[in-house]
Amino acid sequence: MPTLYSIQYLRAFAAIAVVIFHAAHRMGLPFTIGAAGVDIFFVVSGFIMMAISDSRPASPASFFRNRLLRIAPTYWIATVVMVLGAILGLFPNLKLDPAHIAGSFLFIPVASPNSGNLWPVLVQGWTLNYEIFFYAVFALVLFLKPALRLSALALLFSLLVVGGALLRPENPLAGFYTAPVILEFVAGAAIAKIWQAGRLPSPWIGLLLVCLSIAGFATIHLMRFEFDAWTCGPLAIMLVAGALAIEVHGKLPKFPALTYLGDSSYSIYLWHTFAISVVAAIGTALSLSVPAIALAAVIVGTIAGIAAYECLERPIQLLLKGKRSALWRLPLRNQAGRTPAQ
Repeated sequence: MPTLYSIQYLRAFAAIAVVIFHAAHRMGLPFTIGAAGVDIFFVVSGFIMMAISDSRPASPASFFRNRLLRIAPTYWIATVVMVLGAILGLFPNLKLDPAHIAGSFLFIPVASPNSGNLWPVLVQGWTLNYEIFFYAVFALVLFLKPALRLSALALLFSLLVVGGALLRPENPLAGFYTAPVILEFVAGAAIAKIWQAGRLPSPWIGLLLVCLSIAGFATIHLMRFEFDAWTCGPLAIMLVAGALAIEVHGKLPKFPALTYLGDSSYSIYLWHTFAISVVAAIGTALSLSVPAIALAAVIVGTIAGIAAYECLERPIQLLLKGKRSALWRLPLRNQAGRTPAQ
């Protein structure tokens, strides 16, 4: 499966949106729409899983193992840093609980002793609980013929969402796994099927979809509307489908820097909050302006994620594949043939 630049760009934009969201939130600035980067990630994840499974057939066990090895090692390291930091007093507001820590490592949603929310020790890891759930379900549908997989996935996730809407379960765990956001994975998988069949719209329709999506996100932000999966999900779907439509018709320019940010987006997502906390503390101590601190936090948070990608994520992934890697190579030119796996 060749590199899809549209997917790489979207991963980069989604990661940076989340970084801006957390930096702005830390400094009391309004940019909650940045959290919608998660919706883009989920649609992209569904697309990648379906596209990979169709192009590189694998057994259910092999598929799940590969996906777990792709996301777990770096996340576990970040979680260990959080736990050790709390023990050493570096994170005085972080309360530790054995069940919560275990749930964080096992990708099981457990109520946080800090807030009561189903957040792991590393808060942004809540999205990975959904990712692992999706991988597990997707692994099961791999037992079916390729032509039936999307229908089975859509049926199961739709039943979960409908059941959650009708029954309104009081159990937080049941509510977590019946939330409408899981349909974004299905939408991404459906886009993959459309892409494989060569049925994406023209590049001009694709451009229109991208513009409408961006306008929708901007409207939510500027008007300060409340948003959830029902509003941001369709916008993320339009964005992914539109960007792919532009690329398949040869109308998407290549930006090596954005491609590289797409490569490092997972590490940026995991590690940026550490840097934001440090920058916010230093900036406040120096009495810098709030916008200046937020901007510095975004820049340093992104750089910290890139450093984590080069020093941790990439070497670990190459090691798992039996390869070796030099550190700090900042590959700003594309390496053809790489699969843009999240």
